[in-house]
Amino acid sequence: MNLNSLKEEVCNANIKLVNYGLVTLTWGNVSAIDRTEGLIVIKPSGVDYDELKPEDMVVVDMEGKQVEGKLRPSSDTPTHLELYRAFSQIGGVAHTHSMYATIYAQALEEIPCYGTTHADHFFGQIPLTRLLTEKEVEEAYELATGRVIIERFQKLDPLSMPGVLVASHAPFTWGKDASEAVKNSLILERVAEMAFATVQLNPESKPVDSFILKKHYTRKHGPDAYYGQ
Repeated sequence: MNLNSLKEEVCNANIKLVNYGLVTLTWGNVSAIDRTEGLIVIKPSGVDYDELKPEDMVVVDMEGKQVEGKLRPSSDTPTHLELYRAFSQIGGVAHTHSMYATIYAQALEEIPCYGTTHADHFFGQIPLTRLLTEKEVEEAYELATGRVIIERFQKLDPLSMPGVLVASHAPFTWGKDASEAVKNSLILERVAEMAFATVQLNPESKPVDSFILKKHYTRKHGPDAYYGQ
């Protein structure tokens, strides 16, 4: 994919955040990477989604140096870069402050898998990072945000768990491209909302059995998948 096509894809993916009701004002961003060229296309910082155009997208290299674009890149760019460097198989990253996922992040609670909707897309409980230290926040806040995500995933597979809650902050998700990263943001928000309502209705609710989790995840993902065409 050429860079202009990638800018269009990233712009459309950012607009989908609004269409899906995942962002308020400018509280979110999406990026995508061209692995061959080592370039990342990301939303410009603080630009209203109603005014967003493909030519507004900003291009940076893997070190964060801006190589194209008249506007400043998203302030979350260092976080995106850390994820691309650590998770070599992903092609897109999305960040939102969607309501229910952010509630869990602020409450410092992971999202249990209570049923098959969750299990179809995330192989287990949605993880939560540790809190950042004062030193991390002061020295390199966005970079440290990426690093605590990577730290949390030391024993997790980012492909079978394409999302995370950053403690006291909000969710990040990723996927094979920008569109899939946004799709995973939407799914994460919906399962967060369902989990929240589940424990409101029945505070004694328990996570789904591991064999159901495995069945539902593997029928859609991996070598034995058989769901869909």
